Amino acid sequence: MTDSERAAQALLSAKAVFLRPSEPFTWASGIKSPVYCDNRLLLGYPEIRAEIEELLNKLIEREYPGVEVLMGTSTAGIPHAAIVAEKKGLPMGYVRSGNKDHGRQNRIEGADPAGKKTVIVEDLISTGGSVIEVAEALREAGAEVMGIASLFTYGLKKGVEKLAAANLKNVSLSDFETLSRVALSQSYITPAEYEMVCAFRADPGGNWYEKV
Repeated sequence: MTDSERAAQALLSAKAVFLRPSEPFTWASGIKSPVYCDNRLLLGYPEIRAEIEELLNKLIEREYPGVEVLMGTSTAGIPHAAIVAEKKGLPMGYVRSGNKDHGRQNRIEGADPAGKKTVIVEDLISTGGSVIEVAEALREAGAEVMGIASLFTYGLKKGVEKLAAANLKNVSLSDFETLSRVALSQSYITPAEYEMVCAFRADPGGNWYEKV
């Protein structure tokens, strides 16, 4: 089993990523999706959490040699950045969604990333908009942003294109395609439901749920 498949299995077992193609979820954008993702649920399962953090540590070592500081996204990326930073003995901080309206009005908390090779730790990549804002804030603060290490990505074309335009590398522990295959192989979904999932993957904004 590959690391990506191990991560997918962990996400499925904690129901952090949940497939329900017969009863699609509706995203804020109005898109109907067969997948629901809440990686915060991983925090409630110590053994699964430990496996995810070890895989994330391994991913960062392989993809971002020389990293000097980890920055979590607020709020879901913070615990993962903290745990991996502890494993690696690295400084860690996080980036708020906006500046505080009191005190020092910081947006970046914790370690100072200025002049340092920085990796952003994110739980989920969909369209990429929020993590691009985080990268811009870090770059404005003088960080050398190496890229993003995320737990899961939908692999949506829009997100891939936006990250490329922002000159941002992203590597994820697992992705929608891998997770779907693992879900089928371990009977989380039926073959008919897998076909529905594939239809969504091919045309996320379409009426995939009516075509199968």
